[in-house]
Amino acid sequence: MPRKKIQVRHSAIHGNGMFAIADIPAGTRLIEYKGQRMTHAQADRLYDGSTETGHTFLFTLNDKYIIDANVDGNEARWINHGCDPNCEAVLEEAPGRDRRADRVFIEAKRDIHVGEELTYNYGITLEERQTARLKAIWACRCGSRKCTGTMLQPKRCQSGA
Repeated sequence: MPRKKIQVRHSAIHGNGMFAIADIPAGTRLIEYKGQRMTHAQADRLYDGSTETGHTFLFTLNDKYIIDANVDGNEARWINHGCDPNCEAVLEEAPGRDRRADRVFIEAKRDIHVGEELTYNYGITLEERQTARLKAIWACRCGSRKCTGTMLQPKRCQSGA
């Protein structure tokens, strides 16, 4: 049985976090992000479409589905956001047309040393205008020198051309 490489414990970033308990080489697939699959509309109804908490275990799987780690989620839900992350979320499309069967894995972007907290960029985008209030709700506490201060991603310019 392979030696466990990651462990959940208290994080200085936020609440719980996931930490390396062994050295992890770049490219290592660490854990699958698991939870109940639902449509975006179902998630909006269930969670009122609210962006007021700045805390969520929802992961966008694709254009149709999200993963809700509040239900049947695993330890992957404790990996915190980071502006200069050592991990990345990698989508694996399932064979066929059933996009509900797609999967998300967290992989090491670089070598990670024992004791480091795992982070990935959540890539949160909101349809509404990013006000100072929303940026504060979605504040980042990663502590990186590259920290943007928010988990929200810049809006992409949309041109009419």
